[in-house]
This record gives sequence, structure tokens and C-alpha cells, in this order.
Amino acid sequence: MLTKKDLYQIAAMGISPETIEKQIQYFKDGFPYARLIAPATREKGIRTFTEKEIHELITNFERTAKDLKLVKFVPASGAATRMFKHLFEFREALGNTAKEKELLADHSFSSVRYFFQHLNQFAFYDDLKKIMAKSGKNLEECLDKEDYGPILDFVMTEKGLNYANLPKGLVKFHHYGTFSRTSAGEHLVEGAHYCANRSKNVMVHFTVSPEHMSSFKDLIAYVQPYYESMFGVNYDVSFSIQKTSTDTIAVDLNNEPFREKDGSLVFRPGGHGALIENLNEIDADLVFIKNIDNMVPDRLKAETYRYKKLLGGLLMQLQGKTFSFLRALEQKPPSVSTLKEAITFCEKQMNITFPTDFGRWEESKRVNHLHQLLNRPVRICGMVRNAGEPGGGPFWVKNRQGDISLQIIESSQVNLNNPEQKSILEASTHFNPVDLVCSLKNYKGEQFDLRQFIDHNTGFISVKSKDGKPLKALELPGLWNGAMAHWITVFVEVPIVTFNPVKIVNDLLREQHQN
Repeated sequence: MLTKKDLYQIAAMGISPETIEKQIQYFKDGFPYARLIAPATREKGIRTFTEKEIHELITNFERTAKDLKLVKFVPASGAATRMFKHLFEFREALGNTAKEKELLADHSFSSVRYFFQHLNQFAFYDDLKKIMAKSGKNLEECLDKEDYGPILDFVMTEKGLNYANLPKGLVKFHHYGTFSRTSAGEHLVEGAHYCANRSKNVMVHFTVSPEHMSSFKDLIAYVQPYYESMFGVNYDVSFSIQKTSTDTIAVDLNNEPFREKDGSLVFRPGGHGALIENLNEIDADLVFIKNIDNMVPDRLKAETYRYKKLLGGLLMQLQGKTFSFLRALEQKPPSVSTLKEAITFCEKQMNITFPTDFGRWEESKRVNHLHQLLNRPVRICGMVRNAGEPGGGPFWVKNRQGDISLQIIESSQVNLNNPEQKSILEASTHFNPVDLVCSLKNYKGEQFDLRQFIDHNTGFISVKSKDGKPLKALELPGLWNGAMAHWITVFVEVPIVTFNPVKIVNDLLREQHQN
């Protein structure tokens, strides 16, 4: 199936022929559905805390985290194109009077009409006004005349702000009277409030697309001195790009490699799950993960800081106990009380389940099994009460080996034709806002190889098109789905105010994003 030329191409990308063969087999066989056992709920699987417990965990974090290496990890390569989907649709309709009227007749929040009616409330309004004026266009006059074509051109294309071709991190999100902040800038502000060590150093890592690397660096270089002065910190900002070795081959509808006109193979980015490779190279004791677009202005940040510290404090507490048990289990033999306490700790606090016949195993086998179960990376995941938002949710899941664990599952992973599975999915009480704190090192201070904890059977296949022809694309197991499937997982309820993503540009008009 692969020619000599193909082999040269994949070798140059850092991909092995065996990997290509596996990917093509996934296209042929598909991925198995997740086997849901029950939704994770406050009764079983999602932890909640009293005010006293929250205070203790935050105090513990503030007292001891300053001596750790903390990193804020921000997936920021996502393009803003989808934010402007409804504006693209309207722009294409210009000149078609009937279609224009139809679209402008919609006055709903997500409509084009709403966008133009509230244009002056966007943080980028002043920039737009200035850049149009430089080209001899008056923004207010265009709005009064409903001459929307030029406005869209200056918002979305290279003629002006070029927002439709930029990543979300470079779009101005919030206005503060005399200045505005991009979402990337907001992440720097956040980092200063919970990622500063004792020396006031703040480490922030952005994963970006190669074509936007220089723009990100220019932005950070511009705002960094200002925020360092404002918060009395020093930023250590680093960047990485998604590796070409994580790209996946595309196939046609017959599962044969899809090719360009020159005969070369077509590859596509492997989705955010590919970023497990980037995360694997982060040297840190604790890593905070949050999406680039989930940002609020300063007036609402206090609750976010509070719960970030809560999640971090809980991780440190559980990590300390885990490391203590791992060292005790290495004693030959460990005491009976140590074994009992370790088992109870696994079941009650780490959501770890055991085989039904575990109690009948000989002691050495039980000790080894316990050691393996505890010696894994840990993730504490904030979960928000279900409010009808799209996205994955927390569930108890049984894998092909019969092990039951907590997982974040997308609806596309569930067999909706199975009434029982559909019922469990619909009974979910929480959803995933992508709010994680992770421990990437073992009890000896050594870095885990995160690639060893991926469930490769949890990818996605979708149908796309190229040059007018349909193709099938493969996404790797998602970063917080299958890529972390074999981690120790703890879910914690966090308030809805900590989740304010910007999926379409009109979301920036929501009260939470306005000052």
C-alpha cells in the first residue's frame, strides 16, 4: 500500500510505517464505544467540600506550593475561524437581497444582527475604528447605513484585524477602559495569582500553531513588562508546537490513503490529544491546564483563583499520601495495617477499584498490584453542574480488561443506539469545563512517560473534504479523554462561574465578558 516515496515522506515526519498501518486499521475497524457503567455524581465520583475544608486546602496550597515548580499549560493553537462562522455566512450572502434580509431578520443573541447592534461593546471596537479610519472608512457611518460588508472585511480579513485567520489567543476579549486584553494576556494575569513561586517566577506554556508562533511571541513581549510591573512577578513564558509526528494519515471512503494531485500522502493534525507529547516534555511538580478561550475579566477572577488553589491543594494532599504509601509498600514485607490503609485510601479517595477476588491473592501479588495502581500520574478535574452546555462529562467506565475507572467521555464515544448507554449518558449531572491540575512525577521525583498511560482505542473518526472530495480523518485520543485514560482521576465540583468559554464571537457580549 505504501510506495518508496511514501516511506520517505512519513520518515521525514517522524512517523513509522507501523503507526500508519495501525491508523489505517482503525479506519477499517472503527473505535469501540465506551462502556458506561454510571454517571459520576456528587453521591459517587464527584467530590464536594465544606467551607472549612476549602479553606484548609487553599491554605495548604498557599503555604507549600510556592516551593514547587508550577506551570500553567494552555492549549492555544485553536483557530478563531469558528468564532466567526455566522459572519462568514452573512458575508457570502451579501448581494443576495433575500438572503441578507433573512439573516438580518434574526435578532437572537447569536445572530449577525446582534453582533452589529452591539459592536461597540467588543474589546476590539476601538482597534477596528482606527484601522478603518486609516483606509478612509468611517465605522459609525457604515453601521448607520447598514453597509456591513466593509466592517466584516476589516474584522475578519488581512485588510484589517484579520481575526478570522488568527488563533483565539490573539483576539481581544475584554475591555478595561484605557486598554484591552487578549485571552492570552488574561492567562498571564491568571498565572500571576496562583502559579507564582517563592521567587515570584511564573511559568506559562502555550501550545501554538507554527504559523502563529511569531505573533504570539510579539504579543507576549509587548504585554509582559506591563504585567510584571503590575503584579510584581517575573514571567517565564515558553511555547511549543504540535509535532508533525502526531499527524494522522487521511484515507478515502474505501480506507485507501488519500493523496494529493502529485501522489503524496495527505496528513491531518491529530487533534488536541496530540498535545500529550507536549505535556510530556513539561518539567514541573504541578501543571494547571485550561483552554485558551475560558477567560473572564478581572472582576470575576477571584472565584477562579479560589478553586484553582482548591484543586491544587487537594492534589498536593493526595499526592503526599500516595507517595507515603508507595514508600511503605516497598518495605519487605509491608505491615498488614499499611496494606489495609492503602486499599482504603485507593477506594475512598482515589476512585481506584479492585478485582472481585483481590482479597484472595497472595500478599506479594497484592502489594505489587497496589504499587502499580498508585504509581501513576494524577489529575484533579473540576466538573461543573450540567447546564445544557455541549462537551464531555464524567462517568464510571469499564474497559476491555474489565477495570472500572472514572473517565471524561464525549457523546461521540457512546453508542446512542443502545437504550441503556443512552440512558446513562442522559443521566449525567455534570460536564467537563477543562479545568485540570496534574502531577507528572513519581514518588522518586522522576518524570512519568505520559505516553504509557494512553488508551489508544479511544480515538475519533470524522468525514471531511479536500479539493471537493470526501476523506476520513482520524483524531488521536483526546488530551483529557483517552490520552489520560490510565491516570489516577479525581473529580471535584466547581462553580459555573469558572466556566465561560468563547465559542462564537457574540459570546464576548455575555455579561460575564463585559466590564
